[in-house]
Amino acid sequence: MSTFSIHSRLRRLSKTQKLSAAGVSAAACAALSLSLVPAHAETPAEPQASSAAPVVIAGIPQAKTIQASIIEQHSTAEKLVKAADAVKAKHAAAAKAKAKAAAKAKAAAKAKAKAKAVAKAKADVAKRSSQAASRSAARTPVYADNLNGWITEALDIMKAHGIPGSYDGLHRNIMRESTGNPNAVNGWDINAQNGTPSCGLLQVIQPTFNAYHVSGTSTNIYDPVANITAAANYAADRYGSIDNVNSAY
Repeated sequence: MSTFSIHSRLRRLSKTQKLSAAGVSAAACAALSLSLVPAHAETPAEPQASSAAPVVIAGIPQAKTIQASIIEQHSTAEKLVKAADAVKAKHAAAAKAKAKAAAKAKAAAKAKAKAKAVAKAKADVAKRSSQAASRSAARTPVYADNLNGWITEALDIMKAHGIPGSYDGLHRNIMRESTGNPNAVNGWDINAQNGTPSCGLLQVIQPTFNAYHVSGTSTNIYDPVANITAAANYAADRYGSIDNVNSAY
């Protein structure tokens, strides 16, 4: 690794690491400076006689030591940089994993909330439908099995089919024709003589009942509601309304 690369990476070290490295470098430089000072640079001494001993160049072993120290410093600095990079990468990976987990949890929570909202909406629709059905069932009228109940039910059916007539008009004609007996039969009038006696509350003959029968009611001529609605339908066609009938019709 080049000196420039190491110095560049050293800039990423922490303050403590930088101070430690700087201290080692300073000590090394000081030692190198001292080693390069000639041995004769001390206070001049009296000239001494030459000797035949070999001359040793001062500082050579010390220079090698300093060089080794500098190499060691570079190696230490590189290790510190690598350690710092590893810590930084570890922190980045942890942050990325945390963000991914948070996003996954958020998506799961959103999906759960959506599913809950859909389920609630379906439950609300089902509840409203059930309530509507209950209200409809509650509103279904219950008619008494007597003259008043028969007339009231017949009037509701007539209204649904657009057949005119009032409670008074029906009641008045029923009392004249049969005195309120749904099984009354006239066996002596002209219709009876012709083989088709008048029957029921409003004394209707079978051909007229069949022709003016109101859908949804019984096909039995003696059924009170079916008899009333068929007679009222016939009267509406012939006289405009059962209310306009005041005698045999």
